[in-house]
Parts: sequence; C-alpha cells; structure tokens
Amino acid sequence: MTAPPLVVIGGPTGTGKSALSLELAETLRDRGLRAEVVNADAMQLYRGMDIGTAKLPIEERHGIPHHLLDVLEVTDLSTVAGYQELARAAVDDIRARGAVPLLVGGSGLYISALMHDFRFPGTDDVIRERLERELADRGSGAMWERLREADPTAALTIDPANGRRVIRALEVIEFTGEPYSATLPDEAPYRVPTIVTLLDVDPAERPVLKKRLAERARAMFDDGLLDEVEQLLPLGLAEGLTASRAIGYAQAIDVLAGRRTRADAIDDTTALTWRYVRRQRSWFGRYRDAHRIPVGDPAAAGRVLALLESRLET
Repeated sequence: MTAPPLVVIGGPTGTGKSALSLELAETLRDRGLRAEVVNADAMQLYRGMDIGTAKLPIEERHGIPHHLLDVLEVTDLSTVAGYQELARAAVDDIRARGAVPLLVGGSGLYISALMHDFRFPGTDDVIRERLERELADRGSGAMWERLREADPTAALTIDPANGRRVIRALEVIEFTGEPYSATLPDEAPYRVPTIVTLLDVDPAERPVLKKRLAERARAMFDDGLLDEVEQLLPLGLAEGLTASRAIGYAQAIDVLAGRRTRADAIDDTTALTWRYVRRQRSWFGRYRDAHRIPVGDPAAAGRVLALLESRLET
C-alpha cells in the first residue's frame, strides 16, 4: 500500500484549524482510516503554555493522537531547524504506519520547512556576535528597518519585535551575499506527497475575525492566563528567548510585574494578534497551489476529504 499523503491544514490564528482537523480525523476513523495530528504552532511546542496558545486539552482531542505538543521547556529555544527534524520524523512515522498525517497550525515558516526540501544556510559566529551587539545597542525596531532596506520581502514575514529572527535574516544576507528571502521555500517541490488546505476569511468578513480575536484575548485572561504565567515564571518563562515573547504571555508577564494594567495587556494582545494574522496571511499567500476554504464553510471537512480520497485512489 502506498503511504498516504501529508494533509496540511493551515491558516491565520482564530480560523478554526483545530476543529476542522478533528472533524476530518473522526470522519476518516469512521471510514476505517487512521489520522494523526502533527502540531505546526510554534508556541504549542512549549509545556505548560496552554491557555494563551489555545492548545486543545487532552480530553477534547477525541482520542486522536497529537504529536509535537509539550515537547519543549519554556527555557528552550525554539528553532525552525529543530522543529523541521522533529516534525519530519513524526510525519514519516505516521505515513509508514499507513495513517494520514494532518499538519495543523499557523506557523507558516515551520509548515514550509516541513513541506519542502528546505536547507538552512550556515552561520558565522563573528557576524552573529556583531549583530547581537548592535541589537542590544539599537533595538529590534532599528535592526528591522535595516532588514527592510536590504530585503523587503523577508521583512514582511518577520515581526519587528522579534530581534532574534531579525538578526538571523541579516546574518544570512551578509553571510551568503543573497537576500534572506531567497533561502525561503516558495515554489519548491514537496518533500512527500502533500495536499495543502488553508482556512481564511473573505475580506468582507475580516472585521468579524478581528472581533473574534478581541473576544479570544479577553477570554484568555478571564480563563486564567495570569495564573498560568505565574506558575511558569519559576520555571524560567521570563528568561526563555522564544517562549517569553509569545503574544499574550509577554503582556501577562508585564501585568504580574506591575508594568501595565490587565486592560492594557488585553488591548495589546488583541492588537499584536491582529498584526500577526496579517503576517500569516502574507506568508500563506505564497502557497499558490493551496486549496483555500472560507472560514465557517460547513462542507470544509468534506472538501478536504474529497481531496484526500482522490489522492488515495491514484
């Protein structure tokens, strides 16, 4: 039997990817075909970061195996290369057992690194150390402006506040003599047979999504995000280079430290989440052969199932 293809369920934050993956997996199970979910949300990799990442509790996973959740401590550095290795191993194992891997999440670079034969440029310690000193002196915003001048395409995919990714892009540009965006997968062949589906909202419906994200940010704080962060701080959350910058968590840390009010933290979380959604949409816009599904489409699972069945029959 030919191994099943990889099915990607991607899209911006708040578009219902987890719900769709569960519906699809359960439908496949009813038809005698096993499906397993592989997480593609960078922050859901972290153990204990549950409320702010909208991580599905075990009891809500309906018995569907989920991989690459809770695999990092909050002090660990999350890298695309590290994720690529873990995710490829999970997908290969699932396919080898005759099950369908469902890659679910909104971290576009992580998804691309898994789908494509994406090789990472080398590093240069001298360049990196110099850029890190400049980052400390000038701040991430100024370094991002330099990146925007050198490589506007890459700058669109990187949060100006993410100094680590900004200096990595600048390092690659200086090290290779080429734009950082040239190293990013675009139209490259898939590593394994792959079906890409993307959830998104019609432009007219985006205000609805924006309102939903505001309600979600408020619910995170109402549901105990501050308590969750308080429990993670002794484990090193504030010192984690990646985890501490997660949207919602950075704001909660500030509330607990007395640097901002709860109301301001909710507003900032909402604004940053919407900005992140715009970056996600920009990234996923490069997936020209993706099957795009409107958010709320009651036939979404059926549409993905039809795509999968057509591939299984060939």
